[in-house]
Amino acid sequence: MAQPLFRRLHRRHPGLALDVLAPPWTAPVFRHMPEVREVLDSPFRHGELNLPARYRLGRRLRPRGYHQAIILPNSLKSALMPFFAGIPLRTGFVGELRRGLINDARPLDRAALPLMVERFAQLAEPPSTPLHRPLPRAALRVGEDEQRALLDRLGLRPRGPVAAFCVGAEYGPAKRWPPEYFAQLARMLAERGYAVWLVGSPKDREIGAEVARQSGGAALNLCGKTDLSEAIALLAGTALVVSNDSGLMHVAAALERPLLALYGSSSPGFTPPLSDLAQVVSLNLPCSPCFKRECPLGHFRCMRELTPERVREELGHLEGQPQRNA
Repeated sequence: MAQPLFRRLHRRHPGLALDVLAPPWTAPVFRHMPEVREVLDSPFRHGELNLPARYRLGRRLRPRGYHQAIILPNSLKSALMPFFAGIPLRTGFVGELRRGLINDARPLDRAALPLMVERFAQLAEPPSTPLHRPLPRAALRVGEDEQRALLDRLGLRPRGPVAAFCVGAEYGPAKRWPPEYFAQLARMLAERGYAVWLVGSPKDREIGAEVARQSGGAALNLCGKTDLSEAIALLAGTALVVSNDSGLMHVAAALERPLLALYGSSSPGFTPPLSDLAQVVSLNLPCSPCFKRECPLGHFRCMRELTPERVREELGHLEGQPQRNA
């Protein structure tokens, strides 16, 4: 979501040195972005204030002599460190009680900028300047040596095309396609010569194991066997990706893999996959998107009625898409 902003900044400011302050769990994504010079560790948990530690971190950043900080979250906490670092220009949208901390505060026109990626990219422009379109695409890069080393470590020797299933979704079960459906789809693709890999974090290990078990060996559970950087490298070598609305969905889009994104309780109207090779499938029921962690009506129709047969049919439109090097 932030990379189009980074690319626009580089176009506006040739020779720019761009560093990113981010929590450790997102750092591997930024390290695959050629626009980023250095990733700085933000050690704070979600919602944690810890004002003394934020002050100390800001003071440590001061000698770096940054000219501008662009603050993407709308929270007061996120605006503290650039202020403590003495960065002269601090840009962000008007947020919670942070006037003064941000001295280049922009009003957010939600109707004009419905997508999160558009809102981020707008911060690359001077105040009161319309968003520059078309937006630069996100594009992660993975080296061939990195891919080969990972496949060697995992003992993977695919003899045919690889389909990756991203079976998790951090937000909650309402965003997850049922494990038995992933298993059925894995069997369908295995019959057509695909190797099916389940990719996810350690939190997805149990779901992955259930999918693998119900697939009868058609799917290989790699959830929790890779860190995020390695998961990016795995996805870079795939021919197809099927994913819930999740972080790995956006990674697959940025790797320009043919991607089928499954939406139920959430909406592609705010955070769609940003790729011409991505296709969204949603039943668009009257009760969705509800944006709840669990189905508030108890029937989970938005995912239950999205059958493996329907998804397999949608995949037919993606197969044969021209592959692009990641």
